[in-house]
Amino acid sequence: MALETILIFIPACFALNMAFGPNNLLSMTVGARYGMATAVMAASGRLVAFAGMIAIAALGLGALLMASEMMFSLIKWIGVLYLLWIGFKLIRSKAEATAPDVSSANGNVLKTYLRQEFFVASGNPKAILIFTAFFPQFIQQDAYWQSFATLGAIFLLLEVVAIAVYAFIGSRLSGLMRNARALKRVNRISGSMMMAFGVMLAFARRPA
Repeated sequence: MALETILIFIPACFALNMAFGPNNLLSMTVGARYGMATAVMAASGRLVAFAGMIAIAALGLGALLMASEMMFSLIKWIGVLYLLWIGFKLIRSKAEATAPDVSSANGNVLKTYLRQEFFVASGNPKAILIFTAFFPQFIQQDAYWQSFATLGAIFLLLEVVAIAVYAFIGSRLSGLMRNARALKRVNRISGSMMMAFGVMLAFARRPA
């Protein structure tokens, strides 16, 4: 790929990576509760989902998915219900003031958030639109597979940077975990925002 194309792609792509959405909110929430390292490891579930979407888009199946009203709606409503459920659980969770439990990184907590990151990313049909509508603008037609692989690798690397940034921001809020009242407020805010993302996704329309 031409260096000029890559230099244009990187800032445009990074803006998408850094956009505040449900997955980045998860990284902040996990970072605040369990520390930056756990949040970054948990977000690998999101990277697996995005890597799968990139492969689907490269094979041309992404365009087929976006053209199917039924498939778009099915994935969208699964994502909506999942976000609403996560938000509800956060709002109803008990606010027990504790120090951030970084030791849970290798236990059930990490597995739980790995799954959440994966399913939140997979349940958003708008995510695959990035790979089916945004990537082709930078694809070199005489080197299609190499171009798609290069753009996909850059996207995933920039996503890791975004994950680290949001996880770090969350970890700076770790002091709130020692205050039951503040923790309850954080849970309510995070849960409400997660449910709000679910509502916004419900109104998403398939591109014409």
